[in-house]
Amino acid sequence: TVFLRLSLSLSLSLSRSHGLFFSLTRSLSLSLSMSQVGRAPTDAEFCGPRPLGLRLRISPSPPTGHQSEWSHFGSNNLIVVTPSLCFSPQVGRSRSSGLCFSDGKCHIDYILVYRKSGPQSEKREIFERNIRAEGLQMEKEASTTDDVIFLKLHAPWEVLCRYAELMNIRMPFRRKIYYMHRRYKFMSRMEKRINRFRGWLPRKPMKFDNNTLPDLEENESFTAPFSRSRIHHFTIHNKDTFFNNATRSRIVHHILQRVKYEEGKDKMGLNRLLSNSSYEAAFPLHEGSYRSKNSIRTHGAENHRHLLYECWAWWGVWYKYQPLDLIRRYFGEKIGLYFAWLGWYTGMLFPAALVGLMVFLYGWFTLDHCQVSKEICQATDIIMCPICDEYCPYLRLSDSCIYAKVTHLFDNGATVFFAVFMAVWATVFLEFWKRRRAVLAYDWDLIDWEEEEEEIRPQFEAKYSKKERMNPISGKPEPYQAFTDKYSRLIVSASGIFFMILVVIAAVFGIVIYRVITVSTFAAFGWALIRNNSQVATTGTAVCINFCIIMLLNLYEKVALLLTNLEQPRTESEWENSFTLKMFLFQFVNLNSSTFYIAFFLGRFTGRPGAYIRLINRWKLEECHPSGCLIDLCMQMGIIMVLKQTWNNFMELGYPLIQNWWTRRRLRQEHGPNAKASFPQWERDYNLQPMNAYGLFDEYLEMILQFGFTTIFVAAFPLAPLLALLNNIIEIRLDAYKFVTQWRRPLPSQAKDIGIWYGILEGIGILSVITNAFVIAVTSDFIPRLVYAYKYGPCAGQGRAGERCMMGYVNASLSMFRVSDFENTSVYRDYRESPDSPGEPYSYTLQFWHVLAARLAFIIVFEHMVFTIKNLIAYLIPDLPKDLRDRMRREKYLIQEMMYEAELERLQKEKNEKKKNYRAHHNALP
Repeated sequence: TVFLRLSLSLSLSLSRSHGLFFSLTRSLSLSLSMSQVGRAPTDAEFCGPRPLGLRLRISPSPPTGHQSEWSHFGSNNLIVVTPSLCFSPQVGRSRSSGLCFSDGKCHIDYILVYRKSGPQSEKREIFERNIRAEGLQMEKEASTTDDVIFLKLHAPWEVLCRYAELMNIRMPFRRKIYYMHRRYKFMSRMEKRINRFRGWLPRKPMKFDNNTLPDLEENESFTAPFSRSRIHHFTIHNKDTFFNNATRSRIVHHILQRVKYEEGKDKMGLNRLLSNSSYEAAFPLHEGSYRSKNSIRTHGAENHRHLLYECWAWWGVWYKYQPLDLIRRYFGEKIGLYFAWLGWYTGMLFPAALVGLMVFLYGWFTLDHCQVSKEICQATDIIMCPICDEYCPYLRLSDSCIYAKVTHLFDNGATVFFAVFMAVWATVFLEFWKRRRAVLAYDWDLIDWEEEEEEIRPQFEAKYSKKERMNPISGKPEPYQAFTDKYSRLIVSASGIFFMILVVIAAVFGIVIYRVITVSTFAAFGWALIRNNSQVATTGTAVCINFCIIMLLNLYEKVALLLTNLEQPRTESEWENSFTLKMFLFQFVNLNSSTFYIAFFLGRFTGRPGAYIRLINRWKLEECHPSGCLIDLCMQMGIIMVLKQTWNNFMELGYPLIQNWWTRRRLRQEHGPNAKASFPQWERDYNLQPMNAYGLFDEYLEMILQFGFTTIFVAAFPLAPLLALLNNIIEIRLDAYKFVTQWRRPLPSQAKDIGIWYGILEGIGILSVITNAFVIAVTSDFIPRLVYAYKYGPCAGQGRAGERCMMGYVNASLSMFRVSDFENTSVYRDYRESPDSPGEPYSYTLQFWHVLAARLAFIIVFEHMVFTIKNLIAYLIPDLPKDLRDRMRREKYLIQEMMYEAELERLQKEKNEKKKNYRAHHNALP
């Protein structure tokens, strides 16, 4: 018996765009379903009905030859063609595209790769047999280059519906109803005036034209967990496109993770088969090529990957906003949230970079009016002690003129304001990110999403399989780790972390020894430029060596893996959080230990001339330059930040580019210059680089460390936000280019926030307040100048502190030393009594204790004030915007109403159908 149903609908709409263009929209839907009784279904029938859906917007010159979704880019003459998945009368064309089975009908949802000569063939056979039992369709195809076998998987409609219901996947069932908020008359008048003013302004260049991106209808619809019993409630125009590619791949991966390959409760899952080399790779397919022979402006986008490349990963759109909905549709919510957070962080860096640049420019324009730098530059008669023991000569204070001016660029009256601003900025950034994340979670249907009960890690299950106890959630027995075993392992892991931190401190100690020794070496250098700037040369080379040590000590990854596995976390999320915390601690200490040394220890514990504290009783510890230690801290931060970000960008993009180039070169040598062009999509994707094993860990870690650099020592380097902003503008496009062109398509996965990274960001924000308070109070000369101005300067007792009040500050900050008392030649800059003092010679003066008390008082006041402001801002900014809260409440109300009306409508139809059947049966009686 053959059943044929044909439905045809035609709708015409006429619209006018800028008075120049008319568009004609026609929609044609054709569904064909066939079923035959008495024989096994063929491959075509097993894949389900293949409806054809076309949506055309016709322009004066419509293009031809396109088979997948494409849209016009940057013009009003929009042309969009959206056929069903892989439906083509030409089987060869669909097969060559590599997105379908050989019949050109069944869409490929997942790819498994193994070698003929690979091990574990019996496990693969059992695994594939169980895959068929789950209802998945499969097809094998050999590679054209070597002994690689590609296993193509397709999920039919029935399987997708069954697992979508089990996984509680939310699907659209009704278009959203928008309503106008109630506004006051005053606000309405203001809004009209603002809109009238906006009409005179040009269009926002950073926004995409609405015609550029496709209409993602699921973002404009109410959604609910999918249910087969209520399938008539959901909006199903086309069964092939109801579940998009990302959802189909996620469902298939969910099935593969629960298919057994041997008898036993722990002998299941694709991950275990990948770890024991049964399969080489597993990945969903990209939606075709990201390039096209035709221009996207005239012929539109070939597919979503091509569209992402042109409107996101291409360098020409670096100033545009990111198409987050399209990123989420293609890569999943987890990756979409990362790019949303990165874009939000980059956007928030604009005001920080602007204020930091203004602080720097303030120092630049007030340079000629700075009384301190003037006195240093004019102090040609003040002789300073040498900076090292043997080869360093006596110096004139005026020789530090340039360094004093450079120091004023970063250490000026606006520094305190900028430190407070950045502490508040960090709080505002985090609080408004929570609001932004809530909006995204609502738009992406993640508000009510909760991670399902995670499976136990196989390593944990194998280790503790002998002891079991009842799980309070599932009610099933599961392996149990004793309290003593758990915390003994945690203690050993913490000891390992502490030991590795000591290794970093030892490396910093080595840098200190290098700085102490090379000061004398550069002072005796033959080149006059280096000899006259021996301290700057020492600092610069020490920073470069420190950077090399930082890169060498990045081997912490193996140590972190060892310690995390030693802890035996119960689930994958616990393992990921533990590993993330260890790696962050290692990298943070490794990157910032030298910076903390320069900021808080350099020149603080050297003693005084005649009574120096020496290293191994030989080398005198390094002292600060006569103009202060802030210039060393600025050099440390600037060089490390620039080199680190440059190296990271090179490794992120350069390594995959080189690897893919080498693969293409090998294929050209073996199979000719056009070998890759003839490859199907699954083989092209297999030749790309896989996403790293830790997912987005490296991307998050790089940005979090940069956030630390931007906030923790920002009082010493106001240009840090500007450098971070420039790097992030490049970083977004580098990551986009890498995801779209250089990596295999990662498995789309869901997430409602950025996880443990948010807690780390809050910790960095708290640490930044403390460190900036100490930098201003201890490292810079802000407090000594303030004490001099109000207590000892010409304006003492007058309650003001201007540049005129700083006259004589330099001379007051220096102490005299009798050369005959020298143990060896050395530097002397301190608040001490003169050698002819009636009291104890070289003892601290009263001004020293005033300065120390002012520093401690400043730290306490600064921290309490900033923390109070941070907490007040966090309290005043709600986590959910008010309009979003109202939309959520209204949506909940409307969903209940719609479901109630739909159920009444169904019951009424059933009642009418029963009446018809009863009447027909009654009339048929004799």
